[in-house]
Amino acid sequence: MTELQQRAKQYLDWREKTAGKAPSPADSPEKIVAARRELANKVRVARASVKQGEIFTPKVSDYFHREIADTLNGPHGKEIRSSLRHAEPIKIELQINQSYPENVPLQSTPPSLLLNLPELLKGLEYRILGRELVLRDSDANIIVDYVPDALPDFSK
Repeated sequence: MTELQQRAKQYLDWREKTAGKAPSPADSPEKIVAARRELANKVRVARASVKQGEIFTPKVSDYFHREIADTLNGPHGKEIRSSLRHAEPIKIELQINQSYPENVPLQSTPPSLLLNLPELLKGLEYRILGRELVLRDSDANIIVDYVPDALPDFSK
């Protein structure tokens, strides 16, 4: 997963150079929200032409599909499936650089699934939206990339 780590680091380095640093947790809530929005807007403008697959390339996406399938078929698969089935159903058409919807809960990724995914650098996190595995910039609250249909359809 060296490719993923390199691409994620390149994104964070680029973001800091192009759009600035993340808001300081010592700031007031109002300043943090304003700084987050400003950071997100700068990223959106600078990455306007970016498409899905810049970080989660086909090779990386294939890796995630295999890892997730292996994990769901492993010893903790039943618990992971149950956790994901009980999550609030979300129907959203994902777009790169869109804000993570504020009215949608930040569904946590089950810890036993996270343990089998490559660790991310500070400022990036995995989220699950529907069947997609999302790479979220937690400082700018935007979707950096996603793996389409990373999870099976649990509604069947």
